[in-house]
Amino acid sequence: MITLVPFEQVPQEVLEELKMRLAEVFATVVAASTPIPVPKEAYEPFRGQYRADALLHVLRKGVLQERVLGVVDKDLFVPGLNFVFGVADPESRRALLALARLRQEFYGLNSNSHLFLLRAVKEAVHELGHTWGLEHCSDPRCVMHFSNSLRDTDRKGYQFCPTCHGKLPI
Repeated sequence: MITLVPFEQVPQEVLEELKMRLAEVFATVVAASTPIPVPKEAYEPFRGQYRADALLHVLRKGVLQERVLGVVDKDLFVPGLNFVFGVADPESRRALLALARLRQEFYGLNSNSHLFLLRAVKEAVHELGHTWGLEHCSDPRCVMHFSNSLRDTDRKGYQFCPTCHGKLPI
C-alpha cells in the first residue's frame, strides 16, 4: 500500500493522477490521507525555500509493506544542492515529492497541465523506487535515472527499465 500525504494545499488533480499511475506501476492500493501542515521551521528565508529533510521528518514511518509519499507544492532543497524534485528515506519507507519546480510557470513559461502531471508521476515513482532500495540507473529512459534538470525528467518514462524492475521485490 502507498499512502499519499498532502502538505497543505495540493491540487486534487495531482493526487488523483498519482493514485491512478502509482497503483498501475506498483500494482498496489494507493490512498490519500488528509492534508497536514508544512512545519514552520522548514522554511529558510535566506534561500526562499523549504528544507526537504524537515518535511520528510514529519511524515509517519511506513509500516510493513506500506510506503508513505508526502506531496508538497513548495520549492525544496537539501544541503549541497540548489533544489530537489523529491527525496526518499528507504529505511523508513518515506518519500517526498516537491511540485513547484515541475511546473512550466516556475520558469516563466506557459502552463502545461499534462506535462506537469507527467513530471509529478515520474518523480513520485522515482522517489518511491528508492523506498524499495533502488539506486540511480544509468539508463536515461528509466524512471530511476537521476534528474539533474527537467530535461532529464522529460526524457525518461515513468516505468522501470527491465534491470530496475527485476530488482523490485513486488
